[in-house]
Amino acid sequence: MSRGIKFWVGVASKDHVENGIQWGISQFCHGKMAPAKRLKRGDFVIYYSSKVTMDGSDPYQKFTAIGVVVDDAPYQVDMGNDFKPFRRNIMYMKEAQHVDIRPLIPELDFIKNKKAWGSAFRFGFFEIDRASF
Repeated sequence: MSRGIKFWVGVASKDHVENGIQWGISQFCHGKMAPAKRLKRGDFVIYYSSKVTMDGSDPYQKFTAIGVVVDDAPYQVDMGNDFKPFRRNIMYMKEAQHVDIRPLIPELDFIKNKKAWGSAFRFGFFEIDRASF
């Protein structure tokens, strides 16, 4: 029996999300396998970027990409320097715009503490309800 379509949030810096869009891929939690395994073909992914760059401190705080999983299993790539992340192939919606999260906070059910809303994103990858998506 099919589990149905799920909706996921990935957290990555804006520059990393832009690379993923260009390459048609996603990585979660610095390329860990466990999150990549949870995705199934047809699931939706939306990325949130708290910062412009991974090592920088400039805030961004926007949803930066949205797409659908188009493969059947995670795969591993060798990026050199002992970095071998697991990826999924994503068909990104090219017309999607970056959306500031602040006006949406009151409407997003997955954000339980509206004052400390950033804590909802601390694990880097999580499932959300369809209405929040």
